[in-house]
Amino acid sequence: MKIVYMGTPEFAVPPLKAIINSGHNVVGVFTQPDKPKGRGYVLTPPPVKECAAENNIPVFQPTSMKNGEALNILKELAPDIIVVVAFGKILPKEILDLPKYGCVNVHASLLPRYRGAGPIQWCVLNGEKETGVTTMKMAEGLDTGDMLLKSITKIGENETAGQLHDRLSDMGAELIVKTLSAIENDTVTPEKQDDSLSNYASMLTKKLCKIDWSSTAQAVHNQVRGLNPWPIATATVNGKRVKIYSTVLSDQKGEVGRVICENPLTVACGEGAVIINEIQPEGKKRMKSQDYVRGYRITTDTVFE
Repeated sequence: MKIVYMGTPEFAVPPLKAIINSGHNVVGVFTQPDKPKGRGYVLTPPPVKECAAENNIPVFQPTSMKNGEALNILKELAPDIIVVVAFGKILPKEILDLPKYGCVNVHASLLPRYRGAGPIQWCVLNGEKETGVTTMKMAEGLDTGDMLLKSITKIGENETAGQLHDRLSDMGAELIVKTLSAIENDTVTPEKQDDSLSNYASMLTKKLCKIDWSSTAQAVHNQVRGLNPWPIATATVNGKRVKIYSTVLSDQKGEVGRVICENPLTVACGEGAVIINEIQPEGKKRMKSQDYVRGYRITTDTVFE
């Protein structure tokens, strides 16, 4: 099939590679405009643009999908189908209706659960035991289109959102190839979503970072996992902010927020405790918790707030 691919971040690279390797003809890639990054604000192309360039695929970076520019380009490309993975822009109806087989999206949740921009992180934050990827026919609503295929996976007890992100990206790559084959061979039956089972996974903000140590150890552990690699869970120790990157659960008990044990560094929660593995003091590099304990004189009198 002639395919136009729309995607932007690293999550969308494996699916693009899989489509290319499957033998489909990717006639164009749409992605977000280059953005300044780093301390020097160097103009940096999105990962999908770099992948397309490596494979000699024409790249288009319109600032809007609604002013007619994108539609005109797509009419010239005349794709059989448009595949959308974490593109970051809303497609108007005239684009959704343009290709013979419509537009298909890879979404990183088991729809209709976790519609929206942050499904991977919120699955971890909410302590879900399993998740997956869903391919769907795109409609005008937010992740509301008819479902095509699903792939399910367990979420590891200590798995971070970043680790899950990478696994789901690879799963999405495999699933989109299966979906394209099923569409081409007319062997898939679209299934309507039950809106009553849906919930919304909003984008993360730094307002979610501050740990409430009166919460259960499981809730704190989920927060640390779900906010890694961004924006990272935080606490205050001796008046200084620390970022907490990695924890495991402990069944020890103690006064809320107080260090129960220095080796391994264990902090009491409202129910149970967490062992902190990696931490970053304010203004310093990320480090193992035992280096932090030694360098900052952490004792069983220390309280995490």
